[in-house]
Amino acid sequence: MARKKTITKDQILNAAYEVVANEGFSKFTARNIATQMKCSTQPIYLEFKNMDDLKEELFEKIHQYLANEVFPVAHTGNTIVDLALNYIHFAKNESKLYRALYLEEYGGGKRMQEFSYNYFSNAVKQDPDYEKLNDTEINSLHMGTWIVATGIAALMTSGIIHPSDEQIERLMLEAIEQILERDTPIDIDN
Repeated sequence: MARKKTITKDQILNAAYEVVANEGFSKFTARNIATQMKCSTQPIYLEFKNMDDLKEELFEKIHQYLANEVFPVAHTGNTIVDLALNYIHFAKNESKLYRALYLEEYGGGKRMQEFSYNYFSNAVKQDPDYEKLNDTEINSLHMGTWIVATGIAALMTSGIIHPSDEQIERLMLEAIEQILERDTPIDIDN
């Protein structure tokens, strides 16, 4: 009689999520995830080809969470301001996960940037206020507002500044205005 499989793929993903959310990607190892579940590493390798496979699925889970629960929350009615507020709230409320995803070089880094850019650009293109913008302008808006929002988020999570949502909204609106008035696009990726 075969042993009943006791540890599911979902449980492994949840444990991996906890490890990353609490300790960052540097601790993303089979042993740490197994320890989180109080079991051996064997179930992990039964469910996933390897750790990269698990990491891929973990990102998928995190992207779903951000796209469905974090980013869409409406506050002001301005798509870009709301996205910035949600990003900042996420950074403040889940600071370890935020840092692991957006700021650690072996964390999400590039991939999170891509995910966030795609989410941002789709949201902005569906907004009547911004639908006339071209890709270069959307790119500049994303880069510019992302830098401002990340600065606010970093200073808030360090406890250095404590702006209200209204103050953040004003900062973001000023940033948006300045970016759209500028003739040359912001491109600091290269």
